[in-house]
Amino acid sequence: MLHRFTHYAAIDWSGASGQRHRGIALAIIGATDAAPLLVRPGHIWSREEVLAWVVEATPPDTLIGFDLGQSLPFADCGAFFPGWAQSPATARDLWALVDGLCAGEPHLGVGAFVDHPQIARHFRRHGGRQGDLFAAGRGRMRVTEHAQALAGCQPTSNFNLVGAGQVGKGSLSGMRLFHRLPREVAVWPIDPLTARGRVVVEIYTTIAAMAAGRRAGRSKIRTRADLTQALAALGCAHAAPDGPVADHAADALITAAWLRLHAARADLWHPPALTPHIAQTEGWTFGVA
Repeated sequence: MLHRFTHYAAIDWSGASGQRHRGIALAIIGATDAAPLLVRPGHIWSREEVLAWVVEATPPDTLIGFDLGQSLPFADCGAFFPGWAQSPATARDLWALVDGLCAGEPHLGVGAFVDHPQIARHFRRHGGRQGDLFAAGRGRMRVTEHAQALAGCQPTSNFNLVGAGQVGKGSLSGMRLFHRLPREVAVWPIDPLTARGRVVVEIYTTIAAMAAGRRAGRSKIRTRADLTQALAALGCAHAAPDGPVADHAADALITAAWLRLHAARADLWHPPALTPHIAQTEGWTFGVA
């Protein structure tokens, strides 16, 4: 069943405000293609357009990676928002809460969620606004993020919404998108790996870049020559002229190639630390064994 996918797609996501985002890039590669291709190169995507592409335009048996966190930490405290009676019990409940509180907010924005008086206590936000329940240091981490660190990556807490390296805003907007996916689109590991159909996974583009020979602290690719070299390391041909390339586009291309190369590895679908409870609450990053 692990060889069942016909296509592999990677989506470099963005948590920026507004309707369209230069930081979003989509790439896809077929099982027998020589190299991944950007989807609508040069197009400035909206989040709603990405949702429509996943649901309407991807081939039926596509593995789709989103570069964002599926959920928030749960295992460390036994709750997403400990001490709050209305704290959701599962990741899907969390997605519903985010989408429900932000129902009136366009472009899958999440301002209403992080401004909620109980929820805001757990987040570090701009303007020096740090909730009294934001954990000391870098903030709370999911089990998969601790595993990312052991693998040489530099994860950040989804409760942190400040700084160039933060991923919290993008993760929260992604949760709104996940809540709107049809249920026949499986979101692994919250949903089991299905025998047919589209499967969405969380990806961390640094993992793909490291597999392509980059260092964790210098994983971004901005030249065609470096992109060609990285794709070659992942088994892809890529005849590209010299010149600059957007790092978001490079991330998507490399990660799509990496997904094709590693999707059949059973150990990546069954990491030892991924218990059924963690799967239902925190999710997991595909590629972290």
